[in-house]
Amino acid sequence: MTNFTNKSYQLKFNIVDKAKDLGINLVGFAPVDRWGKFEETSAEYYPQNIWPEMKTVIVFATQIFLPMLETTPSVVYSELYNTTNRVLDETAYKIANYLNTLGHQAIFFPRDCYGDISVLVRKPVAAFSHVLAAKYAGLGTIGYNHTLLTKEFGPRVRLVSVLTNAVIPPDQVIKKDLCIKCEMCRKCCPTSSFETTENLVADMNKTRCAEYHAKLKSAYCYPCGVCIKVCPIGDDRKIYGYDSKKYLNERKALEKNINDPEYAGWVHCRDHGSNPIE
Repeated sequence: MTNFTNKSYQLKFNIVDKAKDLGINLVGFAPVDRWGKFEETSAEYYPQNIWPEMKTVIVFATQIFLPMLETTPSVVYSELYNTTNRVLDETAYKIANYLNTLGHQAIFFPRDCYGDISVLVRKPVAAFSHVLAAKYAGLGTIGYNHTLLTKEFGPRVRLVSVLTNAVIPPDQVIKKDLCIKCEMCRKCCPTSSFETTENLVADMNKTRCAEYHAKLKSAYCYPCGVCIKVCPIGDDRKIYGYDSKKYLNERKALEKNINDPEYAGWVHCRDHGSNPIE
């Protein structure tokens, strides 16, 4: 077991304070040996095999505001998504830079890190999983829909990671799964991409999901986000509430009457700033 110094704890506190001052909601720390301990991805995706000097992965999360997400697919949600991306990458850059000034090696792995959605259609996998990193950093657990679920915001978070050779006290991994396997994400998915029901984490047709995202991008209302919109998990539900019937009935209700007053705000946002989805 590593014996951490007061200096290492102070460094951790400083990083958390700086990140929260920059608009980050959640911060977690994971030693790189957790990737080998859990063996949930192949070794080429371990952070220490990408950059061998690195000892700690720091994961930052920002929340996605539920009322904006509920309008998806819309430019309103698209702009929110882009804004969280900027906050995350800028924060991660600044924290890595801060660690550099203290004499530590540090880099950040950008939150998405793909050139275009067409690349994901061809190869729907990222070079580094922020979701696994966040799990190992104690921010949450992985749900049926393959996203990170947090106590605070459910899956309605965006993630970025900083890798450093600084040895920093880790956070505990959450042992109890937050996902209740209600399968709302499967029932509401516009592409039926979740293909199994027997596992906690579903088998998923990632190509089909990526192809739908390509359509949304061409219409300027990327990304989808339905699977995180309908999830009941998260303390943010205490602020915004939860109406499963409204989510489950949305598609049929709007097919029957696009002017259904229950969905008027969502439809209004979808009708402005983006093109129809072909």
